[in-house]
Amino acid sequence: MKKRLTALALTLPLMAHAEIVTDTVEYTVDGKTFTGFLAYDDKAGKRPGILVVHEWWGHNDYARHRAKMLAEQGYTAFALDMYGKGKVADHPDNAKAFMTEVTANLSVAEKRFNTAYDLLNNHKHTQTDEIAAMGYCFGGGVVLHMARVGTPLKAAVSYHGSLASNLPEGQTPTVKGAIQVFTGAKDPMIPGELVTGFTTEMFNAGADFAVQVYPDAVHSFTNPGATAVGKKHNMPLAYDAFADKDSWQQTLDLFDRVFPTPTTP
Repeated sequence: MKKRLTALALTLPLMAHAEIVTDTVEYTVDGKTFTGFLAYDDKAGKRPGILVVHEWWGHNDYARHRAKMLAEQGYTAFALDMYGKGKVADHPDNAKAFMTEVTANLSVAEKRFNTAYDLLNNHKHTQTDEIAAMGYCFGGGVVLHMARVGTPLKAAVSYHGSLASNLPEGQTPTVKGAIQVFTGAKDPMIPGELVTGFTTEMFNAGADFAVQVYPDAVHSFTNPGATAVGKKHNMPLAYDAFADKDSWQQTLDLFDRVFPTPTTP
């Protein structure tokens, strides 16, 4: 993809000209209702699709904002829902409960992700089988797990996400696309030994991967609202403007590399 803004002007010129369409999409998995958010440029024709997986708070405005940012770059983006309709937390206790319910049964988590994958892959504005995924916090762990189990993703991008593997001990990941991890050196939730272990794991798997560690970043460094939330709940959360902009630009560069040059609609 060659439609690009500089890191310092991500939301200015293009928003004024792009014909961005957004839709709230309700879908079901095993009889349970989920709420997703689709964003795309209606004038752009078929484009690669990007799945956005939310933080542990649930499918909220932040995940939708990222989907719109991707649409402004010419992608068809779908912010999926891993918890279920209405399950959005405003307190860490609720967020932890929602997250634990999903991670306790990985087959359920995988099915929820794969349902969203199919929904995006079959959309009229998505190039078939040209799908990547990106996730934040809990969502970063989700996209890395889906990459490990061989989901046909062109790329999987994790921002301040869990790096620990949920595969059975001794099982080698089956990674089919590029992996990019962004993490903070001062994030107590993602200690250095996890970064080292992940690097070794990906190296041994022969994966196409990169890990970017920001020296001064803590958890949730991409979310402008993180600092206030961290202070409110006494958690190690804080926004880092440099890490946010740099990780976003690197992500766009990665998508340029893994996706084909778009054709004229």
